[in-house]
Amino acid sequence: MSTETVTDVSIQTATGILLTEVAATKVAALLAQEGRDDLSLRVAVQPGGCSGLRYQLYFDDRALDGDTVSEFGSVKVVTDKMSTPYLMGASIDFVDTIEKQGFTIDNPNAQGSCACGDSFN
Repeated sequence: MSTETVTDVSIQTATGILLTEVAATKVAALLAQEGRDDLSLRVAVQPGGCSGLRYQLYFDDRALDGDTVSEFGSVKVVTDKMSTPYLMGASIDFVDTIEKQGFTIDNPNAQGSCACGDSFN
């Protein structure tokens, strides 16, 4: 008997990565520009950067074994099984100001980050 149930999915979504409404709208607009509806936003954590780990955000059409998938309207956010623990509770937003434009990640698991904001530990 499997220990996974349908309720695990809602718990996983609630405790997993969060995509704000503004970010979901931006991702949906970028996907519309690509003209593809088979892509997901993949968020990964990779070694590198001045603090030890860095984020990667990109569109992906692959489904990897152990992926965690969260849906925000028409947008699917996917994390691989190695990155998921680092991203639990993280929030992705999109900012568009005179000083900065792009996606930002607020990660409660990050103990520190570099001055450029592109990596964490």
